[in-house]
Amino acid sequence: MGRTIKMAESPMEGHPDKLADLIADALLDEFLKKDAYSRVSIEILLLSGMTFVAGHVSTEGYVDIPGVVRKTIKETGYSRPEHGFDADSSAVITSIEEQSPEIVLGISSEGAGDTATVVGYACRDTQSYMPLPIDLAHKLSKKVAELRKSGKAPFLRPDGKVLITTVYEEGKPLFVKDVILFCQHDPETSLEKLRDFLVEEAVRKVVSPSLLHRETRILVNPSGRFVLGGPAADAGQTGRKIVSDAYGDVAYSGGSAFSGKDPTKTDRTASYMARLMAKHVVAGGLADRCMVQMAYAFGMSEVIAFDIETYGTEKLEKEKIIQRLLEVFPTNPKRMIDFLDLRKPIYKQTACYGHFGKEGLPWERLTRVEEFSELK
Repeated sequence: MGRTIKMAESPMEGHPDKLADLIADALLDEFLKKDAYSRVSIEILLLSGMTFVAGHVSTEGYVDIPGVVRKTIKETGYSRPEHGFDADSSAVITSIEEQSPEIVLGISSEGAGDTATVVGYACRDTQSYMPLPIDLAHKLSKKVAELRKSGKAPFLRPDGKVLITTVYEEGKPLFVKDVILFCQHDPETSLEKLRDFLVEEAVRKVVSPSLLHRETRILVNPSGRFVLGGPAADAGQTGRKIVSDAYGDVAYSGGSAFSGKDPTKTDRTASYMARLMAKHVVAGGLADRCMVQMAYAFGMSEVIAFDIETYGTEKLEKEKIIQRLLEVFPTNPKRMIDFLDLRKPIYKQTACYGHFGKEGLPWERLTRVEEFSELK
């Protein structure tokens, strides 16, 4: 394979697109708190001074949508007018209709709530079984947000993004080639102060020295000042960061967004199940890398297509791995929901810094590893 470069980006929670995802999943959680069987499909559009909430919801509960929207915006850090966008002055415009009865009929027969192709991936790059570039990007962007929220870096503002590029050799990470941070800041803050602080308090606290190399570049705001940000500078919309939500460029993307969708949507639930499957294959020692692919058709109760890719790292015939996956884990939409216990308000925590690799989430728990390791 020789040397290749793999890369990943991680927008911070104040990035307009991520804030849109965060609001969508905060609303989903509130609906599920009131009615665990709520069916929700919500999209968010953010502009300076405006938040649009649109979609289809069927529920027995009531949710104060403007209240949840403003609370989420404020928690993210947009609480001052000088940011150009803040929770108290933002208008919240809603257009919510009841879910189509034809969709309801398809779901009630235990069918898939959407047509979707999904991907799950795991590898041995990191302890979380995530690719190194996306793992580092999420940890670094989250670290910057924590420094801001803790008060240690009051000169930081909510918007920002991290880009990581990594050199791989023979399919394994060798060193980090680029660490690039874009961080919104107060107008009085000098770029020199910003760079010195973030390199010492964020980059060097997250990126292991063993991954840094004489060729490594560490750049902070290479384009210059970044004072105006958030929805005041760029419109935000749900579902525009699907690659950073998943695995970076190391694995394929199924192509669908996750946030704002209840678990009857197979593009969300089956993606989580595919991750769980791939993680068990790697943790069970059957392959060093594994990608699980599944396809679903609306209203149909069984998976349409199922396959795995192990990149030549498998320790067992691929057909036997597939057989064990289908024996251990369900692929029926309703049974996946039950297996992962997804009718709970757990989704807000997934909206930023990735849907995968976070401890405690149902699709990250290695509860059936023995059933795979015994095959070796």
